[in-house]
Amino acid sequence: MDKYFNKVRDYLLDLNYTISLEDENSGMIVVNKEEEGINNLVIGCSDPILIMEQHIFDMPADSLSTYKALLQKNRDIVHGAFVLDETGGKIIFRDTLQLENLDQNELEGSINSLSLLLSEFSDEIISFSKQ
Repeated sequence: MDKYFNKVRDYLLDLNYTISLEDENSGMIVVNKEEEGINNLVIGCSDPILIMEQHIFDMPADSLSTYKALLQKNRDIVHGAFVLDETGGKIIFRDTLQLENLDQNELEGSINSLSLLLSEFSDEIISFSKQ
């Protein structure tokens, strides 16, 4: 596990992400790059996959139109997707990658997908979060 953790950590540092928390025992790293919308992106190395999750907003109650808009937007996202957390109360961006063959470009592409999503869809996200 530690070889993947260290590899991912090194990639993130090379990409100039700020690591706000890391726990090699659990395989978890939390990164930030606020100018790109990355805020408390949780990255977990759980062999055989890397899991990335960032909380986007709390889900408004009974909002069918919000669900519909998020599912429609999922179709446009290059990497990852909007998902609900286990309580159904939070909208999260989530992506997974294979650890064994992971390279820096692949990790960067997945995180860039989140940054692009946040910049292109920001008005809608703000609107959803205010409901």
